[in-house]
Amino acid sequence: MSDRIETDNDLEPQKEDSLFEHHRFVADPGQSMMRIDKFLMIKMVNVTRNRIQNAIKDGSIKVNDKEVKPNHKIRPNDVITIMMTEPPKINGPVEPEDIPLNIVYEDEDILVINKAPGMVVHPGVGNRTGTLVNAVAFHLKDKPMPFRDDYVSRPGLVHRIDKDTSGLLVMAKNEHSMSHLAKQFFDHTVHRRYNALVWGNFDELEGTVDVHIGRDPYNRMYNRAFPEGDMGKHSVTHYKVLEDLYYVSLIECRLETGRTHQIRVHMKHIGHALFNDIRYGGDRILKGTVFSKYRQFVENSFKVLPRQALHAKSLGFIHPRTGEEMMFDSDLPEDFQKCLDKWKHYLSTRKSL
Repeated sequence: MSDRIETDNDLEPQKEDSLFEHHRFVADPGQSMMRIDKFLMIKMVNVTRNRIQNAIKDGSIKVNDKEVKPNHKIRPNDVITIMMTEPPKINGPVEPEDIPLNIVYEDEDILVINKAPGMVVHPGVGNRTGTLVNAVAFHLKDKPMPFRDDYVSRPGLVHRIDKDTSGLLVMAKNEHSMSHLAKQFFDHTVHRRYNALVWGNFDELEGTVDVHIGRDPYNRMYNRAFPEGDMGKHSVTHYKVLEDLYYVSLIECRLETGRTHQIRVHMKHIGHALFNDIRYGGDRILKGTVFSKYRQFVENSFKVLPRQALHAKSLGFIHPRTGEEMMFDSDLPEDFQKCLDKWKHYLSTRKSL
């Protein structure tokens, strides 16, 4: 009698901006009841019981998609998953794929790309191909790849943006650039400005959200704000209203820190969820009437922009070799601009507001 381990082909694709599945075990139909920590110690090499118990308490280990306690007992056919915030490393070189890239700038040290919405940044379980890194590997396939073995699963990445967020991203092309850029991100000296379309309008045209962000203790697939600062990490977003469209607002966000889903969580916290942000509640009407004509307009706008309305518009940093201050800007992608234009036209027909 032995448990079976599901192969990667059996796994559901993991979203780039969520927790990532690293291991999955399925208990044999004849499995006798056994504590989960003991079960996993048998199945995994060089893992201590204390580490397993801490992971269970942290919500990283689930049984049948539910969090359990360290004394939980495994039963026949139980599915045990181990989730982490970082994607698992892919053994071996990244497969080069001829995928179009919008390269804004390139030299011997760096590569600046305007990422299309819907593109996952790097390979992981469930999405080993079709990512930005696969496309970059193809772009550089005839050039030497000077990265160490531990960079091979995500060559040159010093930061990332969510799958459904569009915009600018910088990659390193050698180890010196990698460490130099990584330090700039660590020191929060990188210039990053995003455009977002959010629900509602603001009383003040500029403001700052200074609220801790961390994993939601009740649902580890989400992040949430902790106003008391008792949990999570220090996070600061500065915002400015660019256009007030009554029902929605186009804003610019400047990141002082770079937490996962920072803008999305901060905007939800202050009552302005991103338009069509399914994860954080922006995919429903949060301002306006419930009359059928308006509801139909909003639903049509969701179809035009079938993702959260967030675009990494500008990016600035110090060049790792020359010391020059580099600054890049990008236009809103087509889906974002069309949705914005729809709202402008709708507002122009309701001048009484």
